Amino acid sequence: MNEIHSIDAVLFQKAFLSGANRINAQKEYINELNVFPVPDGDTGTNMSMTIISAANEVKKITDPTIESLCKAISSGSLRGARGNSGVILSQLFRGFTKAISKKQELDKEDLAAGFARAVETAYKAVMMPKEGTILTVAKGVAQKAEELLADDLSLIQYGTEIVEYGYEVLSKTPDMLPPLKEAGVVDSGGQGLMEVLQGCLDALTGKATDIVLPESGTGGPLLSSKELEDADAEIKFGYCTEFIIMLDKPMSAQVEKDFKKYLLSIGDSLVCVADEDICKVHVHTNHPGKAFEEALTYGALSNMKIDNMRLEHREKLIKDAERVAAEQRIQEKQEEEEARKAEEAANPKKEVGFIAVSIGEGLTEIFKGLGIDCLIEGGQTMNPSTEDVINAIDRVNADTIFVFPNNKNIILAAEQARDLVTEKRIVVLPTKTIPQGISAMIAYMPEASVDENIEAMEEAISMISSGQVTYAVRDTTIDGKVIHDGDIMGLDDNGIQAVGKEINATTIELLKVMVDEEESELISVYYGRDIAEEDVEELEEMIEEAFPDLDVEIQMGGQPVYYYMLSVE
Repeated sequence: MNEIHSIDAVLFQKAFLSGANRINAQKEYINELNVFPVPDGDTGTNMSMTIISAANEVKKITDPTIESLCKAISSGSLRGARGNSGVILSQLFRGFTKAISKKQELDKEDLAAGFARAVETAYKAVMMPKEGTILTVAKGVAQKAEELLADDLSLIQYGTEIVEYGYEVLSKTPDMLPPLKEAGVVDSGGQGLMEVLQGCLDALTGKATDIVLPESGTGGPLLSSKELEDADAEIKFGYCTEFIIMLDKPMSAQVEKDFKKYLLSIGDSLVCVADEDICKVHVHTNHPGKAFEEALTYGALSNMKIDNMRLEHREKLIKDAERVAAEQRIQEKQEEEEARKAEEAANPKKEVGFIAVSIGEGLTEIFKGLGIDCLIEGGQTMNPSTEDVINAIDRVNADTIFVFPNNKNIILAAEQARDLVTEKRIVVLPTKTIPQGISAMIAYMPEASVDENIEAMEEAISMISSGQVTYAVRDTTIDGKVIHDGDIMGLDDNGIQAVGKEINATTIELLKVMVDEEESELISVYYGRDIAEEDVEELEEMIEEAFPDLDVEIQMGGQPVYYYMLSVE
């Protein structure tokens, strides 16, 4: 294996699936590397779901070529990309596959060209690339791949040295980004990339053999371990055991009766038929060896066969579940298409439409009241994929569609969707928070042109400060602030501004940072689903006391994770 000098399509397919399998297994560890101790640190989840979307396309290919695999990897990851880390990963795949798609096999020169094109494509996709991130790790890998071409290395040696160097670059990311150093972690996106590359290498070396991937868009297998355990429990005796005894002497009626009695004491479903020369036995038991040992007292054995009925039952259940799931997916697609056609018939085409990402009953009603045509459920802890945005675009019957991501980690996925849609004009407003999205929508002027509205909306976004109040999920130190697991944190557009033990008190401390006593006029508060009405009333009184000259608006947002979302304008 160490002497191979090229990768054929079958091995390439296995390597990619192994990379996907490894990052899926490590996603929670990667999530924990996020610098900010907020409950929406989901880099590992986003990268895993991105590559799983591609992997489920890749594993469907039964007679692979490099070209067919590249098409599946690029298309699947682009459409399944979630979060900034997932979009960057999809762009790395896009560049890599463009460089190698016409090859029949891949050698070291092909891999080096792929890595170089991957880095070039990913850097172009990010408006303001930062060093110390996944991009830096990818660039280091590409540079090492090019440098090692001068050495006489087998493909395995070549890949091993590249991966080792990638981990070395990853270890240096804290020196490039102070927040990483302060938190004592490496870059989570870079770690995710290295998990993928390590998984690919494991397939080439033969280390990775058991590759089990979840279905795209799910967190695991179709049947839970509890369901499988329950299915196993239904089978009292697990081994279907069959054999023939070449009898030393004919069995008497009493001997045959005693033999049957013994077999029934260790199993059931017994069939035992004897004549002068042979005795044929079928029994379900948990101890086939005991049946064999007892039978040997009557003669030699032949035609011995043992089937694991629990395993067969599990496989049948899984196949049945897969079949049902496939039928459900077909049915869901048909229903979605019918609903889309019905919606188009009920809603004739208009010039301008609107899409927003939001979560929470109150926020949904606010956006609908402002004229949003389609809401994508998501945000913190649940970043929609590029395909989710494309599907929403398909449902809005308009020539021009404004998209409000309302989360900094969704903007790249929305922009990627925009670039994949050709039949409509898609305008992605870079809203990073729910209040920014609301402010932008309020600023829309139906009588103005699209370009005039873009300018007005962007100005509205720039005029407000956004804040969020949530809880810490681990101990850490950021910007000189010592934070403990469970502490209440107030964050604005510039980072963590307040840390405390009480939700309302911490909210006031955050507002003191956000409010400009001379310029600010209005404080808007959207309270989450975990906040009681008496707490909201108390906060309103505290705000009016602390900021008597400002107007205050409080509305039910119903959002999870964040106790309050705030805006000051």
